[in-house]
Parts: sequence; structure tokens; C-alpha cells
Amino acid sequence: MNTLEYSAEVLKAIAQPTRLRIIELLRDGEHCVCEIFPAIGHEQSNTSRHLQTMLKSGILNQRKDGLKIYYSLRHPEVLEMVRLAELIAAREATARADLFSRKEP
Repeated sequence: MNTLEYSAEVLKAIAQPTRLRIIELLRDGEHCVCEIFPAIGHEQSNTSRHLQTMLKSGILNQRKDGLKIYYSLRHPEVLEMVRLAELIAAREATARADLFSRKEP
């Protein structure tokens, strides 16, 4: 896999609202999956699937402690990527709102 393909994999792994919620939760540090799924309001099986997708893409670290599995951000730069996406989305929302407000009825 070349760098461009891997970049696409990373972007694909974070381009989902549930995964963005998980990333935001992990902003403050490591969390057990038992803490993650109730915090984001999803079932454990669904949450685990999202965590595995991000783990495979290299975004997360995983650590086991007895029966508990803990996740953390492997690359904190992901937080900057999310922040930039939010900035772009906010700018686009403003631009679209301005466009609609200028249209004649």
C-alpha cells in the first residue's frame, strides 16, 4: 500500500459520526470499551466494530488489562484532522446559509 492509499484508509476510518464521537472521547486519554459504548450511546458490539476499524487503520492503540480492553489515540494528529474538518464544515454551513439568504423568494 502506498502513502496515498494509506491516507485514504485513514480518512475513511475517521469519516463516520460514531467514530468521530469515539475520537473526541479519547481526546482526554485512554478509555475502556466498557466506558466508550455507554458514553457514545451505542451497543457494545457496534462500538467494538468501529473500534476495530480504527485499530486496523492504525489510528488507535489497544491494551488489555485482565478482561478489560482499553483504547487510546495512537496519533494525536487525528485530533487536528477532526478540528480542520469541523472548521471546513462550519465555513461551508455559513457560506450556504448566506447563499440561501440572498436568494429572492
